[in-house]
Amino acid sequence: MKVLVATEKTFAKVAVDGIREVIEQAGYELALLEKYTDKQQLLDAVADADALIIRSDIVDSEVLNAAKQLKIVVRAGAGYDNIDLAAATAHKVVAMNTPGQNSNAVAELALGLMVYAVRNLYNGTSGTELKGKKLGIHAFGNVGRNVARIAQGFGMEVYAYDAYCPDEAMLAANVKPVHSAEELYKICDIVSLHIPATPETKNSINHDLVGLLPKGGILVNTARKEVIDEDGLISLMLERTDLKYMTDIMPAADAKFRELFAGRYFATPKKMGAQTAEANINAGIAAARQIVDFIENGVTKFQVNK
Repeated sequence: MKVLVATEKTFAKVAVDGIREVIEQAGYELALLEKYTDKQQLLDAVADADALIIRSDIVDSEVLNAAKQLKIVVRAGAGYDNIDLAAATAHKVVAMNTPGQNSNAVAELALGLMVYAVRNLYNGTSGTELKGKKLGIHAFGNVGRNVARIAQGFGMEVYAYDAYCPDEAMLAANVKPVHSAEELYKICDIVSLHIPATPETKNSINHDLVGLLPKGGILVNTARKEVIDEDGLISLMLERTDLKYMTDIMPAADAKFRELFAGRYFATPKKMGAQTAEANINAGIAAARQIVDFIENGVTKFQVNK
């Protein structure tokens, strides 16, 4: 049984050591493909792999066609839009993610972006405080719950909208549920996005929705680039000079955002939400354990394809 770790953006050494320990204790072979620069390298490496651990690496039909023995692919992280789920299903490959392992790291970054925004990007001018502000959490999953926990420590009033989460779960976390995205944006001073990129959510964060934010509103995106209607957001921010946009996913139109909205816009140079030593280790080792549990016990708890 061969497990391949294929990571263009590598795991920390301590994470690789932890993955190796889990895999080798199970009696499997571990192979590493790190910092590869050409897709052909990945295609060659997966040819005899039974299991695959990736990070932001693309697993599409071409990769799956090359991986004749592959039984399972695990994305070390919450998002899995870099895996072609339909192709995985067609190849009888189980696709999984590792939900929750990066959640605190992403949540801390979201709050950091909020502080950066209300303090005017640390430009030396007088800003405001998070305490007392209304925070809206758009999707109350693992990251959203951690954002709520940390925000409450800042003294923020926390609201959430999630069509798939019962009110009781929000109330148990001292979060006020609302029942539409429109209501969330109308109420809250700051909205933090935690929605996945799906056909329903792509470009859903648009001119009209974000335009519901009250004066001085701030949009924080540590979710996915694809959920933002960039043209619509640019149009809105031109109309409303009070709005700010902070993101952990650089927009395609980053240069235009920077040119037009200096002091009101910030994007990290690369997606950094999960870029902590702790998250790196947690997600990698969780992926290894899920592979062993699947191979030995048939456990598919975190399967994301059908």
